[in-house]
Amino acid sequence: EVQLVESGGGLVQPGGSLRLSCAASGFTFERYIMGWIRQAPGKGLEWVSVISKSGDRTNYADSVKGQFTISRDNTKNTVYLQMNSLKPEDTAVYYCAAMSSAATTANIVAPRVADFTAWGQGTQVAVSS
Repeated sequence: EVQLVESGGGLVQPGGSLRLSCAASGFTFERYIMGWIRQAPGKGLEWVSVISKSGDRTNYADSVKGQFTISRDNTKNTVYLQMNSLKPEDTAVYYCAAMSSAATTANIVAPRVADFTAWGQGTQVAVSS
């Protein structure tokens, strides 16, 4: 059974940092492109970042470029999202997700929410003073 379990969310003041983690199990982690998607209150799903199978290629939504960093450790079956200089507009539920096994580099260049076929339960991030 595929499982993705996020952790690390919480309440942080503007300008603060958080590091999200996602522990994967039930599939061969290193064979899958991974990513983070978020949903702000009252808004739709927005892909945030994506990382290649080996971790050598990443992509970020314009809204978080230069602010967030995605990484993965294939020895620990874990993907991370380091979030710095957080703003109130970063408040959202953050989901870890895996693309289908058929995903390619093209899906990293131009990712879509629909490309992600396995999702975690989400972790809440709230940025407020």
